[in-house]
Amino acid sequence: MCGRTDGPRRCSRSCVDARIAPLSRHIFPHGLELVDAALGRGPTRSLVRVVVDTPQGDGRVKVDECAAVSRELGHGLDVSDLIDGAYTLEVTSPGVDRTLGREIDFERAVGRRVAVEAREPIDGRRRFKGELVAFDGVTATVRCEGQDLAVPFAAIERAKAFHPFDTPQKPKR
Repeated sequence: MCGRTDGPRRCSRSCVDARIAPLSRHIFPHGLELVDAALGRGPTRSLVRVVVDTPQGDGRVKVDECAAVSRELGHGLDVSDLIDGAYTLEVTSPGVDRTLGREIDFERAVGRRVAVEAREPIDGRRRFKGELVAFDGVTATVRCEGQDLAVPFAAIERAKAFHPFDTPQKPKR
């Protein structure tokens, strides 16, 4: 259900809210893919957050492309009555701290610092922060506190990879 509508897409977990997934057909014509989508409830209105990326997964999505996708998705949401009442629609690219929603995102994040949240506890915990040391399409291996922990891809609720910013050193006087 992720991204493309012209054939099967490599995404086996339910990274996209089932109510929003049918609208991915509005994203593909823009040369983009659906990475993640979530529907949340705010105090006065619903929040629809959609993350799109290029097929290369490089995060080079222009603001104009996000705006065009937002217009089409907004129209699609209005016509389909998928959401009751008022809502706010956010369309964004994965950004520097990337959302990891597809297998290809995890494959590209190997060697980077990640935060992974599981749907159910694994070894007594749901949240894992550390280096993504391996991903085989089925399991993400995260090195936390010196220990490698296997997290099944299908059990991942959400995940992010963080950009390794180098902290500039102050010159010594």
